[in-house]
Amino acid sequence: MLQQILQEMYIDPELLAELSDEQKQVLFVKMREEQVRRWKDSEMKLEIEDKKNPRKRKPGRKGFVKFLEGSDGHEWVWVMGDHSNDRRIEDILEEEAKTDALRKAELEMEKLRQYEEKDLKERLELEQQDVEAAKKKLEEEIRRKKEEAEMYQSIKEARMVAQRLEEEKKKEEQKRVENLRLRACKKCEDLQQSSFAQERRVSMEKVEKAKRRRSNELYVRWKEMRRQIEKTAEEESQEVEDNWHFREKQAKEAEKQMQTLAKRAREEHRNSLRLTSGVISAASAFAEGVKPPLPPKGGTKVSRKKRSMRPKNKDDVVKWFLEEEKPQGVGIDPKTKAVATWFHGVISRVDAELMLQSKTLGAFLVRVSERVWGYTISYRAEDRCKHFLIDTSEAGYQFFGANQVLHASLHEVIEFHKNNPITVMGGEKLRHPVGQSKDPPDYQGLLQSKILESTSL
Repeated sequence: MLQQILQEMYIDPELLAELSDEQKQVLFVKMREEQVRRWKDSEMKLEIEDKKNPRKRKPGRKGFVKFLEGSDGHEWVWVMGDHSNDRRIEDILEEEAKTDALRKAELEMEKLRQYEEKDLKERLELEQQDVEAAKKKLEEEIRRKKEEAEMYQSIKEARMVAQRLEEEKKKEEQKRVENLRLRACKKCEDLQQSSFAQERRVSMEKVEKAKRRRSNELYVRWKEMRRQIEKTAEEESQEVEDNWHFREKQAKEAEKQMQTLAKRAREEHRNSLRLTSGVISAASAFAEGVKPPLPPKGGTKVSRKKRSMRPKNKDDVVKWFLEEEKPQGVGIDPKTKAVATWFHGVISRVDAELMLQSKTLGAFLVRVSERVWGYTISYRAEDRCKHFLIDTSEAGYQFFGANQVLHASLHEVIEFHKNNPITVMGGEKLRHPVGQSKDPPDYQGLLQSKILESTSL
């Protein structure tokens, strides 16, 4: 059945529900291994096909890539840092950081320079307005005095005086206006030549100093940020390495535990083989003339038909049991020739758990599975009920999965696991068989028609 599942890479959800946790893990591992094997086969086929029929692309075709070739005829490859003239990545990053810091500082200083030039221009305009206001005030004073002279002088005298005064004042005014104009021009020139130039020079020096200071600040900030990043990366790398060592240690411990468990399982298997010493004693007794007891008549082998992966319904299960399992004496105790106490018919998982719910640890029953061509051992564990699927084949009976112990009969499976646990981790030993809880028994359609059993109620 496992080979069929791996071939189809599909398992029915109802059948999957019948498997125990260990059997599900085994099935997952086997299906994953089959997927990897198929993928490797596919990759190998593609490589063989490519070698036989290599695909060639035309240079003019879209998407074609042609690499440069070196002196050896192979693709030319340059690895950063191999050449003697190559710079380290740290040097390149540091140079880029300095350039970026200088560029940002220049932008900030350019904005500061534009602001100071605007402020200086506003101050010059205010001084020019003050000069114009003084000139207007002087003209207003001359006009007022001229009007006063005209009022207090006679016409002739006034004219003469006014003319003289006008000429004198005109000259004086022209002289004063000229002096004021010269002083204003000189002041403007002085302001433009001395103050403006000096302030501009001081401003440019301040801008240059501020630019250098800002550039250094940005560079130092970048260095600090890079140091923090490298420190964080180093801490994370150390944490990852510690985590990897911890997981490696856990894996080694788990592997060691698995080796110990495997060694214990091999020892237990060897111990179980010692149980077959009865066969040797029987052979020696036969050599001495004592005949061993004959096997039961129902123990004859029956050839199994090729069937589908799982039965369609309960009728198919009953038919399969009557044709193949019943002739081999399945469910019959070879000593008492009666139905084994632990044997049950086609009952559901829920019914089995209800029977085991009030039982002690180690209680078990065997039921005919309606999901597969086989049986299920329902076992009462400490916290829950476990179910283990038994697969049937031409070779015999074994638990579902690979590398399982193969038994000749279902009775041998039960007897073997009375002393040997089903799984090493769980330690499930079959100690207390659980019989029928109702009358007629649930196996009536399987065995009652031929054998009259004594049912433990």
